[in-house]
This record gives sequence, C-alpha cells and structure tokens, in this order.
Amino acid sequence: MNSNFIDYLLKVTDATACTEVEVIQLLWSGYGRISRFELENSSLKTVVVKFIDLNKATNHPRGWNTNFSHQRKVKSYQVETNWYQLWSEQCTEACKIPTLIGSFTEGDRQWIVLEDLNTNYPLCKTQITLDEIKVCLLWLANFHAQFLNKKPNGLWEVGTYWHLATRPNEFDKIEHAELKTKAHLIDERLNNCHYKTIVHGDAKLANFCFAKDGKKVAAVDFQYVGGGCGIKDVAYFLGSCLSNNELETYETELLDYYFSELHKAFKTTQFSFSFIELENEWRQLYPVACTDFMRFLLGWMPTHQKINNYNRIMVDRVLSEL
Repeated sequence: MNSNFIDYLLKVTDATACTEVEVIQLLWSGYGRISRFELENSSLKTVVVKFIDLNKATNHPRGWNTNFSHQRKVKSYQVETNWYQLWSEQCTEACKIPTLIGSFTEGDRQWIVLEDLNTNYPLCKTQITLDEIKVCLLWLANFHAQFLNKKPNGLWEVGTYWHLATRPNEFDKIEHAELKTKAHLIDERLNNCHYKTIVHGDAKLANFCFAKDGKKVAAVDFQYVGGGCGIKDVAYFLGSCLSNNELETYETELLDYYFSELHKAFKTTQFSFSFIELENEWRQLYPVACTDFMRFLLGWMPTHQKINNYNRIMVDRVLSEL
C-alpha cells in the first residue's frame, strides 16, 4: 500500500495505525479495489477505501477494450470524486449515502475514503421482497426530489452509464434495425424532458445496502451520477430485480408508490411548477427509459436475461409512437 496514502489516511482519521483487513470488491476491468481498513485510536473503527489506478486496467469482462471505454472510466472516477466533494453533503438521511472522509491523489492513482456503511447498513441482497423494493424506491424518490432543477456541475451532463453518447461501440453492434435507426430520437426525448433532476445512474440492487430490519437503505457507487429524468433510475432499478412476470404484475403498484413518495418529498420543498406536470411527463417517459436501456443491452450483450417479453413490448410500443 502506498505510504503517502497511509500517512494521509492516518491524518484524516486521527488514527495511529491502520490495517487493510478485507477486499470488499474488485473494480470493473481491473481498475482497482474497494477495501475495508481497521483504524487504531480513532473515533472511527473502520473506513472503506476506494482505490483507483487508471494504469491498471486489464481485460474487460465482455471484451469491450477500447480507448473510448477507458476514457469513459477515467471520467467516471473523476465524476465520483466530484460527487463526494461537491454534492454529497446535500443528501439527507432519507437518501442516505456514505459520508466522505477524504480523498487523496498521486499521479494516476486515487483513493476515496468513505464512511463504512457496514455498521448500520450491513445487508447486501441478491433476492428482494416487494416491500424491500419499495424501500429502494423511497430512497430514489427522496434523492430525485432533493436534486430537482439542479444543474449537474462537475457531474455527467447526462447521467446513467448506458447513455447513447458514451456507448458508440455498443451502438454499432445493434442488430435491431428500427431501434438502431430511432435510438437518437429516444435519446433526445429523454434528454430534452422538461423536468430534470440528478440521477444516480447505476441504481441496481447491488448498489443498495440495507439496514438489518430491511426498512432503510443507503446507496453507493456514484460513477455515473448526473443530470436527467428521474424515471431512468426507476426503470433501471425495477429491471435489475424483477423478472418478466413480476414486472408485468407489479409495474403499476410500484410506479404508483414511487410517485406517491416523490410527491411527499416534493411538498416539503418550494418549486414554482405543478407536481402533476412532472408526474405526467415522467410516467410517459417510463417506457422510453426502458427502451433506451434495451438499446444498450442489445448492443452490449444481446443474450442478457433482462431482454425479456416485458421489455420487448416496451420497445415495440415506443418505436411505434416515434
């Protein structure tokens, strides 16, 4: 471990010693790792450190090794640093994220030191109940309400990791002729929506940490946070944890719940526009957001399990209306 970073970590945490006790996760494509450090004689028992080495990229798991994809990753880590340094303090307990403790850079290597969520949010789930889905939707509703109408300075101008301008290689591989022809129209509809917020950009189940009682969550991984329509997060999240049949069964109930919670959060703030107008626009854009993500998947991995009948119907519906 880099001695200069260790010196920084001890200083920023007022610790006398530290030990890397666990590698929580390796970063995608070999760009580094996320680790847990134990601290001695500090008010913090542990911290989580995200270590990024931009020179250490290896092979992409899906074979997407291009300079373009590398530059996208480089920007994503700068965006995440900007998020924690410039934006994260605006998050409330209703949209809990790890507190930034510090960040350290040396050449092409970077370390982000964060609160260890394991104390209060120790559960990472691969299976989820309907009530737990609603807990995540509650987080998203409060997050989107908190950042309504805010310009994403220092973040991605258009949030989400799959947005069209950042995925030319995947776009070239799409075999669905009509979707490929109309992809830019879909992108424009989403990007030109009237009511915008800050979107998480990768709001999948794996990026939510649950409290022991399952009634609260915190979110992590802000590499693709940026501007846009909040319903993109919702469409992506629901697709990340529900099967084809579950999406068909629970779509209305879950969208209604999200908008009811968004409305509650909206009422605690001062805006000069009607919530009904925002809800109507975002509801209409839900199938468009689903279709936009399908555009990415059909180029990136056309055999992916998320390409199901529910989403095929969404694609056909949207394309017929363009």
